[in-house]
Amino acid sequence: MLELPHTVVGAAIAAKVGNPALALPLAFASHFILDMVPHWNPHLNTEIREKGKLSVTTNVIIVGDILLSLVGGLLIASTALPNQEAFTVIILGALMGVLPDALEAPYFFLGWKYPFVEKLLKFQKVIQNDANPFLGLATQVLTIIACFWWIFG
Repeated sequence: MLELPHTVVGAAIAAKVGNPALALPLAFASHFILDMVPHWNPHLNTEIREKGKLSVTTNVIIVGDILLSLVGGLLIASTALPNQEAFTVIILGALMGVLPDALEAPYFFLGWKYPFVEKLLKFQKVIQNDANPFLGLATQVLTIIACFWWIFG
């Protein structure tokens, strides 16, 4: 799954739950649950294995996704202002939602091959539910819309 839905779901959970002791573990767990939903995203491991590097298109998707994720997380967190504590919990929720993928970034972009990350990659591969681009992007858009409705509706 792209990072934006993970970010928005993690932030939404933190915004609605509030208590960081509950919200942050739930935001982290949401990452794995979302990966079980049919979705589409670039397959970094496959692309590196087959082509030796990530394509320009994949890198553009990654950068755009990260930028949109930052905007989405900050937008949701800004609803808590001027409450700095709630703002921080929401930002942390957004980060917890993407943490598993963030832990994998050095593996793909710096070539750091750590056993923990390799185990995480294997686990995530098992739970991934890949779909064609149309269905896979549609489920992610609907997830984002549902979260914004939950927060602002």
